[in-house]
Amino acid sequence: MILRTASTLVLLAFALPAFAVGVKGNVAAGAEKAKTCASCHGPTGNESLDDTYPKLAGQHPEYLAKALQEYKSGARANAIMAGFSAALSDEDINDLSAYFGSQKGDLHDLSEIDKR
Repeated sequence: MILRTASTLVLLAFALPAFAVGVKGNVAAGAEKAKTCASCHGPTGNESLDDTYPKLAGQHPEYLAKALQEYKSGARANAIMAGFSAALSDEDINDLSAYFGSQKGDLHDLSEIDKR
């Protein structure tokens, strides 16, 4: 029992820093950089011109950063996003993710279902 508890604590000690790392982007810089994104996603990430383009406003910045990194690396396949993300630095990605994550969006989770 002691060995199991000790093993769990050691695993948690190594895992917690991975969860603590958040996107440390600059929202103001992201707003300026997002002007290119506005042509498809709208100025705040809420006004997608096509229903197939995702709304970015209010999305978790960590998710947005991961998605952009995956488009950039080719792990996610999308010809349009691959082209845009190829030129982005890590700082650009963090700034864009912070900006869109800070915008008011209509994304929601399933917590409302529990209140019914």
